[in-house]
Amino acid sequence: MKVGIDAGGTLIKVAYTDGGPIHFAKYPIAEIGWVAEWINGLSASEVCVTGGKSGVLASLLDNSVQEMVEFEATHLGVQVLLERMGLHEEAYLVTNVGTGTSIHCVQNNTQERLGGTGIGGGTLVGLSHLLTGITSFDEIVEHAKRGSRERIDLKVKHIYEGKEPPISGELTASNFGQDLFSISHELSKEELLATVIGLVGETVSTVSVHAARQCRSSTIVYIGSSFSDNALLKEVVTSYTILRGSTPLFPDNGEYSGAVGALSVLE
Repeated sequence: MKVGIDAGGTLIKVAYTDGGPIHFAKYPIAEIGWVAEWINGLSASEVCVTGGKSGVLASLLDNSVQEMVEFEATHLGVQVLLERMGLHEEAYLVTNVGTGTSIHCVQNNTQERLGGTGIGGGTLVGLSHLLTGITSFDEIVEHAKRGSRERIDLKVKHIYEGKEPPISGELTASNFGQDLFSISHELSKEELLATVIGLVGETVSTVSVHAARQCRSSTIVYIGSSFSDNALLKEVVTSYTILRGSTPLFPDNGEYSGAVGALSVLE
């Protein structure tokens, strides 16, 4: 058994194979002890770990394991996943939306971290909880997809009412920027959660498009657990990325890029 593990701040992502297809699994970081027990119970296994909590995981294992830098593991994993989709991009930006967001330029088969933002999945869950009391990511996503942002976000077209705006009227001028004082008691959880996802998606895509210009590429590969079963976030990121002149890609199983990259060095 060959196992690649990305132990991050929120989740542990696992990619493993026994000579056949790659299998995927993920667990909350609180279950790191259980993951260690599973690995210790495997016979004739090769393991490579990456991620911020990889040192903690390695310390719980009976046998020594390979460790690799998270950024390099993610880069290798994205390459593998794109190739499995029949895509062979030579230069592209990678935006990894996990707890926070990290942005990397890939050119000439090497990666360089350009920066990032503290806006990410942690923001999505934390702000959603503060506004609605909901803590479950899946529940947040389920409510949000039934919500509308029209009463909460201020768009450019609202500012230039009755006049043609100099930029697209559909761009958000201010997230949560409408006059909310008189209607705050009327707003539903669905509206609030949809707007939180809008805030995260627009921030991530805007920062990415600007970084892509620095990378001299119009292709942005979006990965990370924040996109898992989150069609609304994908929709927001896709529309904003295209609106701002770049091309978004979402590789299958993109949230497992780090784990796949760790696995790839074992094969």
